[in-house]
Amino acid sequence: MSAFFATCPKGLEYLLRDELVALGAEDVREALAGVHFAGTLATAYRACLWSRLASRVLMPLAEFDAATDDALYAGVQAIDWSKHLASRATLAVDANSALSKLTHSQFIAQRVKDAVVDQFRQRDGSRPDVDTEEPDVRINLRLRRDRATVSLDLSGAPLHRRGWRELQGEAPLKENLAAAMLLRARWPEVYAEGGALLDPMCGSGTLLIEGAWMAADVAPGLHREYYGFLGWQQHDIALWRGLLDEARQRAEVGLRSLRSCFFGSDADPRMVQTAKRNAQEAGVSGFFTLDKHDATHVSPPLGYTRGLVITNPPYGERLGDRAEMPRLYRALGETLRERFAGWRAAVLAGDAELGHAIPLRAEKKYALYNGALETVLLVFELHAHSETPREVKPLSEGAQMLRNRLEKNLRHLRKRLEREGIACWRAYDQDLPEYAAAIDVYGQDAGGPWLHIQEYRAPADIPAETARHRLREIVRVAGEVLGVPRERIALKTRERGKGGSKYGQFDQRGEFIEVAEGGLHFLVNLTDYLDTGLFLDHRLVRAKVRELAKGRRFLNLFAYTATASVYAADGGAQDTTSVDLSATYLDWASRNLALNGFTGAKHRLMQADAMTFLQRDRERYGLIYVDPPTFSNSKRAEDFDVQRDHVKLLLACADRLASDGVIVFSNNFRRFKLDHEALNERFSIEDWSTPSIPFDFTRRADIHGCWILRLHPQESPWGGTVNHVRNQGRR
Repeated sequence: MSAFFATCPKGLEYLLRDELVALGAEDVREALAGVHFAGTLATAYRACLWSRLASRVLMPLAEFDAATDDALYAGVQAIDWSKHLASRATLAVDANSALSKLTHSQFIAQRVKDAVVDQFRQRDGSRPDVDTEEPDVRINLRLRRDRATVSLDLSGAPLHRRGWRELQGEAPLKENLAAAMLLRARWPEVYAEGGALLDPMCGSGTLLIEGAWMAADVAPGLHREYYGFLGWQQHDIALWRGLLDEARQRAEVGLRSLRSCFFGSDADPRMVQTAKRNAQEAGVSGFFTLDKHDATHVSPPLGYTRGLVITNPPYGERLGDRAEMPRLYRALGETLRERFAGWRAAVLAGDAELGHAIPLRAEKKYALYNGALETVLLVFELHAHSETPREVKPLSEGAQMLRNRLEKNLRHLRKRLEREGIACWRAYDQDLPEYAAAIDVYGQDAGGPWLHIQEYRAPADIPAETARHRLREIVRVAGEVLGVPRERIALKTRERGKGGSKYGQFDQRGEFIEVAEGGLHFLVNLTDYLDTGLFLDHRLVRAKVRELAKGRRFLNLFAYTATASVYAADGGAQDTTSVDLSATYLDWASRNLALNGFTGAKHRLMQADAMTFLQRDRERYGLIYVDPPTFSNSKRAEDFDVQRDHVKLLLACADRLASDGVIVFSNNFRRFKLDHEALNERFSIEDWSTPSIPFDFTRRADIHGCWILRLHPQESPWGGTVNHVRNQGRR
């Protein structure tokens, strides 16, 4: 059993004490800016690897009086340094002094270094060198009231440096202070209850990354490559490797189950990019949603009625103008009060005066030090306003009919949905012509499901105001029957938008929710695009892809958000290649793959036009999934029309198909006719359209078509060029 001392910023001592006890430390007692503890070498290693709050972990070697430089020199020389440092190794010395006759820290450090070096030189003529950046051994000398304590710095470098920070802002928040904020605000409890984490002034992303690692049980020191004990003579390599292996396993398990519930924004687009890159380095970017807007425009993420808003606003010391700070804090408080009822909030204010500018009553206040600056952490419980309930108007006759139909649909579908574990499904699809919309249900969490309501074109003889009134009735009735509050309903209205779009301008919230399907997990966005990222009518098509994928190389053309690639990977595909022209969708695809644990070189993402890719690629695939749009007129590729161009597309796929390969081809053009005459010579074709329609889409049996194509037994992909030309000539 050895004695150790873990340093930390002032204000974190009690939190650090509790953390060290949880890590197995004994005889734990707090001191000013640190905590004393006892334990084995494994305890110290574990503190270096797992402490989210400590700055350094020191192992005291000796303590002695040092009122003069000679006494200091003699005390350091009395230690046998050969037990700790090889003669040709490197060292560095950190020194600090308080209330002592020796006051100059650089002089003190120099005398300590001289004493160590002279001992080696006197013994065998060799001497260690100095390396101030990453020495084999870092020595810490603390002089207080003429009493010196010499310690080995096992951490080597400050533990708040986690190893992920590539870039930072002008006034970065140290990671251990961020961890303290999260713990004081009870983030682990909020996460366990299904809540989200939101930072409206995220800067370089420190609070979000610390919050994600905390939720995923990632050791804060797991990404660090340097520790002060790695070059120490008594370092136990096997012990350290065992602790690292355990931490890696815990991180793998934690990240696999981590929810995508981390949201950040910043008014500075450069900081948003910085936060994205830091999140990538930390391995958690797939769980983050980051956007550019100022703090007063922040709203609860779609689907979350609870969570923690946590932020470190500027103080007016190094950033911004002090005179403007109270206005910023006041606006932030008003935003929290008006929009985040039911949430918790934590704000690190630069001082008490700025804290008082927030028009909310703090439940808790904690004094914390951001560097040398004393700050105050304010924690708020944001309660809902007490309002007199509005009188609920009775439903119109038509709305009551809609309610009856929805309730009937729900009774008809519920048992099978529960039996098959289906969480994303269609509840209504223009069953009543007067109420022209599709209602889709997405997911289920502690806050319930979400609804996505998409309006269809009303008949020409229906006045616009009548159509709008009926749409409002759809929203009300759907929310009541399905038990979904208005804030969890996304509505797509069919209004003429800019550039002649059928639909008006969508929101640009960048908000994603995580949903489950077929034992897998996907991110959907209900507000920003016409489609959500998961085509519900293709549920059985994706299952078919999984069934066919085992042992095959998989190619996904027009990959969109790569949901089919995730299914193929889960089905045992050798590898997957997902091709799409949109960088936005490929980023989304990457997050879907990562969310299910499919990362690395086996899962390629290619930004390219599908036809161009097929012409240039020389790989062979055992399974190709082709789900093209009805029409595309991208500036970066030739116009595409699925009816006109599908033969050319499928024959190009044949040239990339293994001899026993399979093509799954689908599209949503309801008047589509497969050109059997042009394709029969090359393929045997199975019309799989009817089996591919899920039971909740039977009212729209023509919502998509699906065909399974295989090369004829005598067909060889290496001899297909002649047939390809002949078939094209028939068109």
